[in-house]
Amino acid sequence: MEYPITISFGYQEKLSRLTTLFRAFMVIPQWIALYVIGIAADVVIVIAWWAILFTGRYPKWAFSFVAGYVRWYTRVGGYYSLLTDKYPPFSME
Repeated sequence: MEYPITISFGYQEKLSRLTTLFRAFMVIPQWIALYVIGIAADVVIVIAWWAILFTGRYPKWAFSFVAGYVRWYTRVGGYYSLLTDKYPPFSME
């Protein structure tokens, strides 16, 4: 069985010491943006729940928005957890 989501991380020989030291501060703007978008995602999830209840289908726009939020949240979490040195973009793509 193939899973619909696959996350993989490669071992990095050397991480940037400077960004590792300030990483908690560098990720603050990302967390603020994600907090606001997370509130919107919660509203979209409730709307999608009602749409699924009555139509039996997940609206494409709602799925795209929530999936983008989860992608962005995962990238920021990986950066904050020292899994990557690449600063995550402010993007849901």
